This record gives sequence, structure tokens and C-alpha cells, in this order.
Amino acid sequence: MELTLPLVVVCLVWQDTSAEPQAAGYCNPANAKEQGNSLTGFAFLFPKQPKGRKTVPGEVAQQQSDTLLPWRQHQSANGLRRQKRDWVIPPINVPENSRGPFPQQLVRIRSDKDKEIHIRYSITGVGADQPPMEVFSIDPVSGRMYVTRPMDREERASYHLRAHAVDMNGNKVENPIDLYIYVIDMNDNRPEFINQVYNGSVDEGSKPGTYVMTVTANDADDSTTANGMVRYRIVTQTPQSPSQNMFTINSETGDIVTVAAGLDREKVQQYIVIVQATDMEGNLNYGLSNTATAIITVTDVNDNPPEFTTSTYSGEVPENRVEVVVANLTVMDRDQPHSPNWNAIYRIISGDPSGHFTIRTDPVTNEGMVTVVKAVDYEMNRAFMLTVMVSNQAPLASGIQMSFQSTAGVTISVTDVNEAPYFPTNHKLIRLEEGVPTGTVLTTFSAVDPDRFMQQAVRYSKLSDPANWLNINATNGQITTAAVLDRESDYIKNNVYEATFLAADNGIPPASGTGTLQIYLIDINDNAPELLPKEAQICEKPNLNVINITAADADIDPNVGPFVFELPSVPSAVRKNWTITRLNGDYAQLSLRIMYLEAGVYDVPIIVTDSGNPPLYNTSVIKVKVCPCDENGDCTTIGAVAAAGLGTGAIIAILICIIILLTMVLLFVVWMKRREKERHTKQLLIDPEDDVRDNILKYDEEGGGEEDQDYDLSQLQQPETMDHVLNKTPGVRRVDERPIGAEPQYPVRPVIPHPGDIGDFINEGLRAADNDPTGSGSTAGSVSSLNSSSSGDQDYDYLNDWGPRFKKLADMYGGGEED
Repeated sequence: MELTLPLVVVCLVWQDTSAEPQAAGYCNPANAKEQGNSLTGFAFLFPKQPKGRKTVPGEVAQQQSDTLLPWRQHQSANGLRRQKRDWVIPPINVPENSRGPFPQQLVRIRSDKDKEIHIRYSITGVGADQPPMEVFSIDPVSGRMYVTRPMDREERASYHLRAHAVDMNGNKVENPIDLYIYVIDMNDNRPEFINQVYNGSVDEGSKPGTYVMTVTANDADDSTTANGMVRYRIVTQTPQSPSQNMFTINSETGDIVTVAAGLDREKVQQYIVIVQATDMEGNLNYGLSNTATAIITVTDVNDNPPEFTTSTYSGEVPENRVEVVVANLTVMDRDQPHSPNWNAIYRIISGDPSGHFTIRTDPVTNEGMVTVVKAVDYEMNRAFMLTVMVSNQAPLASGIQMSFQSTAGVTISVTDVNEAPYFPTNHKLIRLEEGVPTGTVLTTFSAVDPDRFMQQAVRYSKLSDPANWLNINATNGQITTAAVLDRESDYIKNNVYEATFLAADNGIPPASGTGTLQIYLIDINDNAPELLPKEAQICEKPNLNVINITAADADIDPNVGPFVFELPSVPSAVRKNWTITRLNGDYAQLSLRIMYLEAGVYDVPIIVTDSGNPPLYNTSVIKVKVCPCDENGDCTTIGAVAAAGLGTGAIIAILICIIILLTMVLLFVVWMKRREKERHTKQLLIDPEDDVRDNILKYDEEGGGEEDQDYDLSQLQQPETMDHVLNKTPGVRRVDERPIGAEPQYPVRPVIPHPGDIGDFINEGLRAADNDPTGSGSTAGSVSSLNSSSSGDQDYDYLNDWGPRFKKLADMYGGGEED
């Protein structure tokens, strides 16, 4: 549509502060005078359009001439001056995308004082002195304002400038006025879809009018004008089945809906729809267009029930087998594979009341696998006739009615296999008394062969018989004893003996089964009681302490306690010296009967009898150590040695050894230091031949007895020469040997210790003591002098200073009343 622009003179409408604003419009000075107003300010002169020229709407005509309106101030009739008014300037419209030439004049600004003084014009604001810079410019002398380049409404739709008028000195001549410049939109932008490809879906079988999806296109042009008003339409649909118009689109919103029935995924799974968006309200002649693709997927619904591919199936299974697939059932379903609408579920509806079979679905092939979950027995069922039904995992879609349930028959044959014999009672328990004689028949432990339709023989053998007590008849399974069964044997656990046997048939291949026989052995009184403890200790005086005794019996109740404890009548000294007091059925006390019993070790026989039927008894010996005791009833050390029954000479020898050891410890440190200093210059103090130790332990006192014999102490010097000891004549006792006779009441004499390296230390100490010129010497010297003296007249009083343990010894050998 073309329009012709006439010469436009903008009348700047004044605004009275006491009146409502008046709309801008075309006017002339005469109108202003008729209103009786006095005007001053700017005048806008728009270029005059030449005759016959047509312009595009919004385009400013080229300047031909300017007309300046002579608007001045004047006085009213009554001589009063009206208040000065401000100009209200109408907006300036500039079309976008102008082709120029540039700069292109928009308006001219003039002040009515321009004839009186020289005025300079300027503009400020965005597009002038603010970014974007210099879009607009003004001639400072003539007041002509220009646009310097094409405008783009999509970049900026409007500008707000201010016009200024100043004199040559920069003084303000007029108040600044606002200039509003609007960029007129032109249809220079196509609609743009948000996506080039849209994906949507719709269920198969949907009714017309079902919503599918929405497509959206945006136009950068002014949406309030036809330039930005977009309309949609469907250009093409592929495939065009079952109708070429399966969908429609709302021209304003872009909503795509179904418009025809017949969507069937099994026929068409996807539609490709080309959608066009056009501006200018869809006017294809003037509007700009763009297209996008809408992909519509037809989603599956369960509108096709599964159907068996055949009406009968067959399979075979060996008996006693489980988790075996015996038949595969195949179905056909036209719905989407591997979806709940396609996945098959199988059920056995008849023919398997005991639940031997189940049907599992193969997730890949959708086949039904008939599987044995409970073993079948050929002797019970030789065949099965199953009726099965199939359905989908998802229910059928609403409105879909099945005319029939898809069912099929499955015939399963059972094959016979050789089954192992089994023992009906397993574990089998029998009870009998222990000690039954060899060859006794205990029981018959026979097996059953489940193969009734096979003529087979069963043979028996032992599999486990830990004590080798049993035999089994290979034909009939009869169990007999091969040895005496002992309940107290290590093979018995909780009175039970356990053996396992094997039963094997002669089938092809052979089969065998095992059975366990448990024999509970009843106890008989076949074990005499044993006395406890075997050794004890008691004081030599009665009533100080006693010995608690009891008994142990391998049998069990009632063949154990209460026990009877008694002393034998022979020898008579037993009952003379000892007595037994009963405490209860299991315990008694052994104590001394006499007022004093010499210290020593005594074998006390005691008869213990149990309560079995008949009762068993046993004579056990307890070794009792009788010793002197302190006030607490404990054996004393010296007393314990004396209680061993040693003679006087042996006691003296032991005491001398103790003295030597004590002195040796005291002198050893001093000797080591002296030997370190003198190890290169030390001389032997005496000749070894004169060693006084040859006389150690040689006594002339009376009462020594046969044990007060000389000891060959040469072994302390040369311990390696022991041939005369090891190779002595049989039957001849050395003087340092213990007498050969039964001496049960006394312990063995301690063996003379080997001197070893410490012999050097003893020899050197003895030499130093014997050669002491002062006659006093050390402690070792005193011991050496004591032992090396050849006379029988010795002084033992110094032993009183060694403590209470040596005081009695000093009394015995120090010249007391017994000397």
C-alpha cells in the first residue's frame, strides 16, 4: 500500500498549566491567534514532499523547501502578558533499513530568536553523544537534524534525544525540548523455529483430537504488527497412510493433534510431518516463511494378545532329575518386542497337581521353557499331560476383547533310570549291653531297591567300622559282632558306636546307597576303681594334717560310687600305722594312727570297691611322704632331707657340700679379679701331690655305720678317669655306692657333682688357705683345715655361728654330752 506525504507542518501545541493537554495536530498561526495565546519557542519544519512522489509508509520525503512559522510573543488586549508555555513535540518516525543517501534530513529546529541573535543548536542523548554514537547529527547553525545510517528496529526500536539552543557565549536561549524518535518496523525477519526437529508420540488407536505435540517459531519483527504475527500449517505428512491427513495443527498456537482414526503401530510406527511458519499473519504472498520437521512416533499398546504357534508340544525327562528343560513353547505377538505388551507369561492350568513343573520365559526369544522343579518318579508317573495358557505381562488395552484364551497341550514322557538302593531307616539305632561275645547277631540292616520294574540284586558291605567290631552278611544285611564291644573305648562318643554300610545293586550302571547304624552301649561293671591321688605328703605327727583320697572309675552310674575304702590286713604294719575315715560316698581321709612315725616315704596299700552289681575292687598303692612339719603343717627343708632316711655320714657330706658352695660363691668374685692380675706370674702355692682334699669326708668317729666310708675325691682333680667306676667287678660294691638291697623307705643318695671348670677355683682356694702364714685364713681356709685334718679331734663350735640349721650339727660333733 503506497501513501503520498503532503507538506507537513507540525504545529507545536502549547500546554497551559491551567488546562488539560491538547492533542498534537495540524494547525496554522491563525488558530493560535484565535485562541488568544502568545507562543514562543521552537518550530519544527518537516521537508515537503514533491508533487506526484509516492513513498513507502513511514519513509520521510526528501527535503524540498523549509517553511519557518513566525511565531512570536505578544500582549493581550488588557495589557497582561501570558505565562510562557513549553512545547510538546510529537514523535518522529523513521523507517528501518532505509537505503539513503546518508546523512538523511529528518527535521529542522529553529528558534524565533534566531533573527535577533546568533544561535547554536545541538542534540544530546543515546544515538547522539552517547553510545551508539553519531546515529543522529544536527547542523549547529541551520538546526537541521539528520540520521547518518540505516536504522534497525530489532537492534533498537526508539531513541530519546534533547535539543538545545544557546547563544554565541554558550548561554541558554531556549529551554531544552525532548525529541522522541521511533524506528518504524519493516518485515525483514523470517520466523525461526526453536528446534529444527521436534519429537512427539501418540498411542496407537488414539481417537481424533488427541494432543500430540507443540511446535513454536519466533519472529524478531514487531509482534504487534503483521510483520511479527506468525501462523502455522502442515506442508507434508509421510507416510500418507491410512490417511494423508492424520494430523492437523493449530495455526496460532502450533499444537499438533490427531484428526483421523486408524493409528496402528503394527502398520505405521512413525510419521514425519513438515510444518511451516509464516509471518504477515500467514499471508503467503507478502509474508516470510520457515519450516521444521516434526517426528511423531506411534507408541505401542497391548492390542495384540499372544498366540501359540501350535496346539500341542511334547517332551521327555529322566526320573529324579530337576532343573531340566523338557519342552520349549513358542508364541507369536505382534506388539513391540521386549516390552510389557510383548513379554509372555505362561501358566500350567491342569495336568500337574503335585507341582513337578513350571514354565519360565526366555527374555530373548519369549519362548516358554517347561522346567522340572520337583523330581518325578517313573514308578509313580510314566507320563504327564499338561494344559498351558499364555498372556502378556501388561494387560490388554481398553476396548480390546479377546475372543479366546490361547492355550496348548504339552505331553511329557518320564524315562526309567537305575535308582540307588536306600535304607528305609537311616540312621538306625539299636541298644545292647557292652561286652557281648563275638559272633552275636545284633540286627538286620537291609536296603530297598526302588526299581520295581527291574530284576536286580542288592549286596551289602562295610563302608566305615572304626574299631572293626562288626560284620555284615553280603546277601541279607545281617549284622554280627566281630569283637567284644567296649563302652569305655575311645571309639565311643556319648555311649554310641557308629558304623556305615553300603548297599549296591547290579544295574547298568550300578547304583549304591549308604546307611548308618548307631549302637548304644549300655554300661556293665567291667572296670575296677582306681585310687586317687597316687602320691601325697603328711606330717610325722598325727592330727596335724590328713590326706583326702577318692577313686576314679571308667564305668558310669550305677557302676561307680559310692566307694568303699579300707586298709588290707596284711602286712599288719599298715593298719598299725594308718587309719581311714569315711567322708562321703566318694571321699575318705588317710591319716596316721600312731603318735610318731619316722620321716620317710611309705607305700600304703588301700582297697577300693565300687557299687556295681557285682561290685569290683582294686588294691592301689599311694606313696606317702612323712616329714617333719613347722607350725603351719608344712614340711621343713632340713627335716625333709632327714626324712629321706640318710645316715649320719651322708648328712655330714651334704652339709660339707653346702658349705663349699656357699664359700665358693663368696670367693669367686675376688678370685676372678686376682687371677686377672696374676695370670702371667702366678705360681702354684703347693704341690698337687700334697692336696689336702684327699682327706675330705674321712671320719674316725663312731656311729658312722657302713655309709661312713672313704670317698675317692681324686675325681675332683681328674674327673675324666672313671674307668675304675664304670668297669668294676660285678657284685662288688664300692665304698661310695648305695647298698644293694630293697630300701623303699629312703631316697637315693645325690650323685657327686662333676667339678668342671670350677675345680680350678676350688683347688686354688684350698692351697691359699692351707699356706696362710697367719693361721687365720679365709672362710674357705677354715673349711679346708676342717676337712684336711688327719686327727679325730676337731673343733666344730664355729658351726654355731652359721645359723640354726647348723646348730644341731655342732651339738652332734662339737664334743657335747654324746662325745
